[in-house]
Amino acid sequence: MTAEAFRILRAAGRTPVPWRNGGGTTREIVASPGAPTDGFDWRVSLADVAADGPFSVFPGVDRTLTVVEGAGMDLMVGGEHHIVDEPYWPHDFPGDLETDGRLLAGPVVNLNVMYRRDRARAETAVVRGTLRLMAPEGGAVLAVVLEDGAVIDGTDSRLGCYDAVLVRGRAPVVLRTQGYAALVTLSARSVYEPGIQ
Repeated sequence: MTAEAFRILRAAGRTPVPWRNGGGTTREIVASPGAPTDGFDWRVSLADVAADGPFSVFPGVDRTLTVVEGAGMDLMVGGEHHIVDEPYWPHDFPGDLETDGRLLAGPVVNLNVMYRRDRARAETAVVRGTLRLMAPEGGAVLAVVLEDGAVIDGTDSRLGCYDAVLVRGRAPVVLRTQGYAALVTLSARSVYEPGIQ
């Protein structure tokens, strides 16, 4: 296996930056293209939420929020309650609706996946064990380690908590985890799909 088959994205190299609305901080894991905050087709990050308040609004963007630390949140999305209180359970909601978050019992860390619905699709699952990572045609797959103890087959690359591996090619990469990992499959949305103009 060549190093070009995948990229390791270390948690230690991420700098916390304020949310667009100033209500929290985020540590970007990876975005495509790696452009300004508003220029992504898709973006995956970890958000530290220490207080109740509004989420930033992202027109044309769908979101998946997964609580990876803490008791969870009560989200009010477009006037509708969404209780997100189960760890490692991905929750989808539109990013262009007004959203307010209330902490259920103290600070949380959320894995945040955002993608422009007219350009991309993202599917998030939390899994464990032996993972065969292979990107869809023209897309990518990202595995974010949620608990210490993961290794990439055929290498001496060990991954700790919140380290990630990004695979863009069609050659499979095998990741063996001792605990849970978030698996995000990212693909380009075809202009020929129903509902896409």
